[in-house]
Amino acid sequence: MIRTKVDSTYYTIKRGDSPLVATAIHSGHEVRHNISNLFALAAEERLREEDPFTDQWVEITDNQIIGHNSRFELDLNRPRNKAIYRKPEDAWGLNVWKDELAHEFAEESLAHYDRFYADVKQLLKEMQQRHGCFVVYDLHSYNHKREGANGPAADPQQNPEVNIGTGNMDRQKWAPVVDAFTQSLQNYNYHGRHLDVRENVKFEGGHFMRWIHDNFGDSACVMSIEFKKFFMDEWTGQPDHTQIQEIKKALEETTKPVLAAMHQVCRVL
Repeated sequence: MIRTKVDSTYYTIKRGDSPLVATAIHSGHEVRHNISNLFALAAEERLREEDPFTDQWVEITDNQIIGHNSRFELDLNRPRNKAIYRKPEDAWGLNVWKDELAHEFAEESLAHYDRFYADVKQLLKEMQQRHGCFVVYDLHSYNHKREGANGPAADPQQNPEVNIGTGNMDRQKWAPVVDAFTQSLQNYNYHGRHLDVRENVKFEGGHFMRWIHDNFGDSACVMSIEFKKFFMDEWTGQPDHTQIQEIKKALEETTKPVLAAMHQVCRVL
């Protein structure tokens, strides 16, 4: 039976029986009511840099972590001292706030950051105790049309449809898991073709992945999985629901070979 823990303001955590957890910590778009009028950015500008619809993909497993609030309010994938975007260089050159964010508002946000990491640590500790090892699908998306809605797409050679970030894991030890995931996703029949899936081309993974590896060592295999926004219009936010569901199916197909590989690795740890 799945037990659910919800922080209604910032995130949802669902606990299940599997040694696999899927996360969508940048899927949120909400902003706290007492700071909503302090943003210099319009809602559609914030949405462009968020990861909408990634929360639908976490349903592939019973352990789920979903962020509800915008990364422009609090970025859960950055270190605590950088979790609030203070300057344009923190946020793709965007001016996030009308004025400097007041200390008390920042501290209120960071209290949610601390609670999030404490709750995630408890979930992963329970998984470690129960299974010995666990795998995390750290799901994200990224933009590839930064020159405007009618501008050219970024060079596909440097922007794969799926980028697997494995930047700070013991890559040799977890090779069976990463390879099982990569091969399964590459081999999936995606509407009569195959996805372009590559490792560490665009991103190597963010703070959330590194924090899990730092805290759980040999027990944790975290893959930061970034989908290029080919499944939506990144300028209007309009989704292609058929592709979103097909990506979900492709991810679901990876879970059996990934867990088999995880058990193989864990036996020799």
